[in-house]
Parts: sequence; structure tokens; C-alpha cells
Amino acid sequence: MTNQEILKIAMAQSAVDLCAEPLDFEKSENVVVTSHENDGARRYLRLPFSCQLVSYGNNVVASVSPEFREITENYINQYPVEHLFETPHLHTLNDALMEKGQKICFMAEYFLPDVNALRALDCPYELRLLTQSDFADRYLPEWSNALCKDRKHLDVLGVGAYDGDKLVGLAGCSADCESMWQIGIDVLPAYRRQGIASALTSRLAIEILNRGKVPFYCAAWCNVKSVRNAIKSGFRPAWVEMTAKPCKTVDEMNN
Repeated sequence: MTNQEILKIAMAQSAVDLCAEPLDFEKSENVVVTSHENDGARRYLRLPFSCQLVSYGNNVVASVSPEFREITENYINQYPVEHLFETPHLHTLNDALMEKGQKICFMAEYFLPDVNALRALDCPYELRLLTQSDFADRYLPEWSNALCKDRKHLDVLGVGAYDGDKLVGLAGCSADCESMWQIGIDVLPAYRRQGIASALTSRLAIEILNRGKVPFYCAAWCNVKSVRNAIKSGFRPAWVEMTAKPCKTVDEMNN
């Protein structure tokens, strides 16, 4: 796959997730669509959205429930696109959402592989390719980024780093939709800063591409370590998302 083909696949999937059209993300003007359930959406998403903003850099595509359309349209057309996903402007949207029982909950940056930069990086430890059957006894706190115990059936492939027989690092991927698999990574604290994370991430990304799927990587903007790993592993920023959730849900997460 070329970088352009990878980007087109990601935009097509975002269109399914948001109930939009792939070309909506390439427009110069913002787009607002109505959210509804969609069988092809990423499997961890809970649809319909109340308010979901996505940008690939050109504009914002907002997927909303009808009662949040006016709030969202007013917000995304009030400020420049490059500032819609940050404070202080974001307070404007959050205040309006709270009047209808919602708050801004999730904000994240998503990365796609750059095929011109992606390569198998060296690791000081033995790397082993792992499949679903190898994960059964790995659903532990130390591997909670690489694997998801709530969606075990989606954890389809991984690469582990071993110090003898001891697993010291694990990159796993979740088959979140038909065309794209998401990578998560964990390294035991005593083994960090040795290049294990980037070696595992890059190897798993190559394995995913070899299977005809697009690997993608997600990180919070404030997670500098994770963002650095994405860049070192051959990934580049591709799109950003913001998700609103009921106030009760957000408050429960904070407690």
C-alpha cells in the first residue's frame, strides 16, 4: 500500500464511523451529519454519537444526534479549525453541552504508518510473533494497553519481546474494523528506554500490512512518550477526534 492508499482507507472508515462520506474530510468547509448505528463502524464505538468531532486537518466533520446539531454547528463555525480541539475555545462547546447533560470526554490523536519511514527496528531481546491463542493468560494489568480483556475476540495478533522465557514487552493489535487494526503497546518498567517499544510497534505494523490491513495507533496529546514511540516506529499524525459523553459517564470515570 502507498501512503495515499492508507489515508484513503482511514478516511473511508472514519466516514462509516461518522455516517459521513469519505470526501467530506477533504472539503474546505465544515460538515455536520446525523449519527446513527452502523454495523461497519469500529467495534468499540457506541453509536449514535451525541457529538463527535473528527479532523484530518482540512476541516471538521461532526457527527451528532439531532438535539446537538445547532450547538455543534455554532461551535465549529465560530473558530479556526486548528483551534477547535483545544482550550480555551473548547470550554465554549463543553459549557453548551453541559446544558444538555453532556461533557467532552475523549480527545485523542491518531497515527498512520508512513511506508517510506516504516522499517523493522532492532531490539536487544528476542522477538516472537504471537496469535490469539498466545494471549489467554496475558490479560493482566501490565499488558492492558496491548490487550483488551473486554474484547478478547478482537485481539488477533501481537509481537512479544522476551528476556529468556520472560515476556518483557508486548505489542498487540485489535481488529477494530474490517480494514484497520489498532496497535497497543506495553513494556515492563524495568525494561523501558531500550528501544523495545519501537521495535515491537514497527514489527507489528509490518505484520499487519503484510496481511492487507492498515495499522493505526492512538495516543493522548499529553502522552509524550507514546507520541514519541509512534514517530520513532514510522507512524505520522493523521487525524484527531473529540467525543462527548453523558455527564454521569464522565463523572464516574473521574471517580
